[in-house]
Amino acid sequence: MLDELTLTLPGGRTVSALWTPGDGSGPGWTVVYAPGAGSNLHDPFGRHLAVALATGGIGCLRFHFPYQEARAGRPDPPPLLEETWRAAIDNARQYGGRLAVGGRSMGGRIASMVVAKGTPVDALALLAYPLHPPGRPEKRRDQHLSAISVPTLFCSGTRDAFGTTGELATAAALVPQSIVHVLEGADHGFATLKSSGRTREDVWVECVEKLVGWLGKVD
Repeated sequence: MLDELTLTLPGGRTVSALWTPGDGSGPGWTVVYAPGAGSNLHDPFGRHLAVALATGGIGCLRFHFPYQEARAGRPDPPPLLEETWRAAIDNARQYGGRLAVGGRSMGGRIASMVVAKGTPVDALALLAYPLHPPGRPEKRRDQHLSAISVPTLFCSGTRDAFGTTGELATAAALVPQSIVHVLEGADHGFATLKSSGRTREDVWVECVEKLVGWLGKVD
């Protein structure tokens, strides 16, 4: 069952969201997910994530940002992106259980900023975290990470141009309760080289399995 929702932001602006409930009696988690900057609510990885989580008894709320709702090319200003995340988190609390938030690339980065500023959640999942623009390692986006106090999962590919595995490990060390899972052969979009013998879908499966297993260990 898939429920179509509308999230209302401060000032009356609205964005679309989708709720996928967990199947049967689950482990007591709700996951809130936002896509990367160039995608939207219907991104294929988000759909895969929601279905896989439901199978494991975990509900998933997906949403997108106002500029994605308007099909505009440029992301909204950070304060509006953060307002959208807070609205999604507030909506997700109605489903009960512990709350994990995160997303791919920009979706996860904005979630991390909201959590660093004090919005209470139980866990944070940063998938393909965009540590810096490609080729610009000096433009790091890690200044807020030390303010994150909840368990945090970083999950990125070895071919990610937005941060090497070494750079990601250094950034993750700023978060007191963090772990890093490396997706062998995956780039920032989780694509793989044909020579690797792995497909993008293989990477999706590995990523979600790691997320579910990690949530099962979060105290």
